[in-house]
Amino acid sequence: MENFYIEDWFPLIMFASLGILVFSGLPVAFVISGIGIAFGLLGMAFDVFSFIEFFNIVSRIWGGIAENMVMVAVPMFIYMGTMLEKSGVAEDLLECLNMLMRKVPGGLALSVTLMGTIMAATTGIIGASVVMMTLLALPVMLRRNYDPSLATGTIAASGTLGILIPPSIMLVLMSDLLSISVGNLFLASIIPGLLLASLYTIYIFVRCQMQPHLAPPLPDDEAVHGMDLVRMMVRSFIPPVFLIVLVLGSIFAGFATPTEAAGVGAVGATFLAIVKGRLKWDVLKDVCERSALTGAMLFFLFAGATVFSYVFRSLGGDDLVIDLVNSAGLGAWGILFLLMLIVFILGFFFDWVEITLIVLPIFAPVIAQLDFGDHLMVAGIGATESQILTWFAVMVAVNLQTSFLTPPFGFALFYLKGVAPKSISIQQIYKGIIPFVILQVIGLLLVMYFPELALWMPNTLLE
Repeated sequence: MENFYIEDWFPLIMFASLGILVFSGLPVAFVISGIGIAFGLLGMAFDVFSFIEFFNIVSRIWGGIAENMVMVAVPMFIYMGTMLEKSGVAEDLLECLNMLMRKVPGGLALSVTLMGTIMAATTGIIGASVVMMTLLALPVMLRRNYDPSLATGTIAASGTLGILIPPSIMLVLMSDLLSISVGNLFLASIIPGLLLASLYTIYIFVRCQMQPHLAPPLPDDEAVHGMDLVRMMVRSFIPPVFLIVLVLGSIFAGFATPTEAAGVGAVGATFLAIVKGRLKWDVLKDVCERSALTGAMLFFLFAGATVFSYVFRSLGGDDLVIDLVNSAGLGAWGILFLLMLIVFILGFFFDWVEITLIVLPIFAPVIAQLDFGDHLMVAGIGATESQILTWFAVMVAVNLQTSFLTPPFGFALFYLKGVAPKSISIQQIYKGIIPFVILQVIGLLLVMYFPELALWMPNTLLE
């Protein structure tokens, strides 16, 4: 009989401790870093971790986060999205889209979906997107006698597209954790993001065509016609779309790095606010404060995750996970389905930041060594480790979007409920998001079965 050594199981105990203490109500950054330090000290007591390794953690935090130029893009993307929200660009955009879609079944709901897609390409701040669209669109939809479940489900799902459609803060973080190109990951996420938006659009259109009472059309006396509509498009639709093309186009064309493009986006959003005459001192102060606080929270989490992942790996966590997975005998596809199921279940309880920082460092080495045969032979280019990790990252990103919508801790649902009229019940919100969660799972399965959806664009542009 093999000897049992408790220190061999420290990585699994670390993971279990994290899963328990996250529910303690303490800041997640403190929990992640605290567990890492505690198990480092425990490892010293069992002579499987040395004190000098704590100094390695400091250098990793400095070199991997503080000096990482890609991470500079995060606060600037936050600033860009917050400025667009505060300057009223989003409000004008929704009004314009509503006029353009007024004769289509479910036109206002489709306008919200299209607006969510456009705004997703300007900000990765899900809370801000959902709150903004709830405040702007939900009262109008309720006044037009839209079904409350359809209205809230559309807003919640569309507001979370920003986590997937680039430039996304989550994709920047993923690229750093997986050591893959953030530009390639941006490219890989475009088609899956638009796929989800298309699935939402098809669902809304078909359902409203079959059940028109769920989404009554806009009355003709409230519509804008002729040159007034053209002027509205020039004033409200073209500027944010031009900003998106400027930011993403500069990245994809190779004219700018994501960090430089983030700076262009921040300046462009400020310029739009000036043009609209809405850049007042109070607005600028509020945008800067919110950007600084959100950025500080994220970077504190990055630092805590660095502590946790270093101690986890130093204690043999990578080897333990790989051994456990190999011993299960599931095969490459079985392991992939298991990991996607784990991410989906974690989404019921944790935020995307926590799931990303916990799952990717642990499971990425497992995925990188799996053999999927010819499944990833896309665009005539053989499947490399970078391609496998890019495909995996996109699937995780699609999967993580459900974490905002699945109860009991679907954060988008709480954002929506917090600013929705009192007549909207949490039960109506839960009912509304069910079809969209199903659509997200369908989108995930499509990306899994057709890796071309994720790998075609980066492979084509690299040729």
